[in-house]
Amino acid sequence: MKLIKKELKEYLDQKYLYYNRPEFILDDPIQIPHSFSTKEDIEISSFLMATIAWGNRRSILKNGEKLMQLMSYSPYEFVQNYNGEKLPFVHRTFNAEDLQFFLQALHNCYVKNGGLETLFELNEGEFGVKQRIINFRTKFLATSHPSRSEKHVSNPEKGSAAKRLNMFLRWMVRNDGRGVDFGIWKNISPAQLYLPLDVHTGNIARQLGILKRKQNDWTALEEVQKILIEFDANDPVKYDFALFGIGANHELD
Repeated sequence: MKLIKKELKEYLDQKYLYYNRPEFILDDPIQIPHSFSTKEDIEISSFLMATIAWGNRRSILKNGEKLMQLMSYSPYEFVQNYNGEKLPFVHRTFNAEDLQFFLQALHNCYVKNGGLETLFELNEGEFGVKQRIINFRTKFLATSHPSRSEKHVSNPEKGSAAKRLNMFLRWMVRNDGRGVDFGIWKNISPAQLYLPLDVHTGNIARQLGILKRKQNDWTALEEVQKILIEFDANDPVKYDFALFGIGANHELD
């Protein structure tokens, strides 16, 4: 499916409006944090859900619900009082040891550093969401951890498209009043956000002619991001809804 840019923008704008609605939440990992109302509960549950958001969506939701149950449905309180216990949890390759580290890092983050949002802050002279993710990764991994757990914290410096962290940032930053994204972080502009690029959105982007690179890495992300910024410089990541929805519903098959 090849469209000229004007037609493609109109098509993606239409699909964004169609898929960015509360019905989207019903089978999406963002469903779990939508059961909370306080900022800290939302951001902690969102971060953990984004971390395990790969594989079968039914399995993601099932394991996300189990994880919230293990935290007594009070993620912020649980993290604040976390004592290092290993919880019986596994989602694909993310296991109890990884969760133990993540919870300890989150505990340190909230008790010592002022919260999860501060880990994504830029230092003087820095810019861009890539640097924010790098800064987050450096600070998060400062907590003692097994080397195996590092694979669960994306590293754009090594080429990762950081799909799950970019998705988490979309959830936290975008606030369009349409009932899906939370928009509870105010220190990052939606204009800075990047597409959560994965195999599905990558394939749709290629079918639409806005991505040529074969790998779904950070270089590919920069390539597709340039087009999305042309379509909407203030909110380029809104097209995640369109690309994901088109793929999930096999509209181009």
